[in-house]
Amino acid sequence: MSEYQRPTASMEVYRDQEGLSIEYGSRWDGTSPPEDSYSRISNPERYAPLHTVATALIEWLQDTFDVVVEPDPRAATDLLLLPNEVVQAVRVTPRNPASAPLTFVFTPFPGVYLHAGSLHDFHFPVCGCDACDDNVADLVEELEWTVRTVVSGGYSERFDAWPARWVEYRLDEPGVGMSSGRRGTEELPDERVNLARTALPTDGQWLPWQEL
Repeated sequence: MSEYQRPTASMEVYRDQEGLSIEYGSRWDGTSPPEDSYSRISNPERYAPLHTVATALIEWLQDTFDVVVEPDPRAATDLLLLPNEVVQAVRVTPRNPASAPLTFVFTPFPGVYLHAGSLHDFHFPVCGCDACDDNVADLVEELEWTVRTVVSGGYSERFDAWPARWVEYRLDEPGVGMSSGRRGTEELPDERVNLARTALPTDGQWLPWQEL
């Protein structure tokens, strides 16, 4: 597999009213965030590296794998929940239908929504408010890891046993990390659930992407 190279993305230093650098990711260690921090988003431009990295990931996928790349704002409708605004959307579809497609949606926040396979979206960041205190470097690594795990065949989506009221995802890179989650099918559009029942691999395990 051609190696992905992370692009140079400037991580700016932001300062508080006293001129001290803000240590995002560890501001509330051991304490509860201030009540007003849940409704405040300061320095949202610090998330801009997510756009830079997502663009580099798309280029890597196009150059490395047997895929169809579609830059089209309408591809944002692949998401289960659309953001209020879309800057750009790019769908990357492996020619092998047994491999999970990926759709990158860039938001003006700036953030990235990633749709993987049939029924799951991943948000970078999930919220972005001051209370969440996201470390952008960690978000970049999580985005890269999610994409890498999908294309290497470590991604699965499965319905539970009859009556299939839940759908679960699992991202698993042995020796590196694992993430999973599930949601009720009643929370999802019926047409998307019905399509997934025929689109998902029989055992739920998406195959690795084929290289060029």
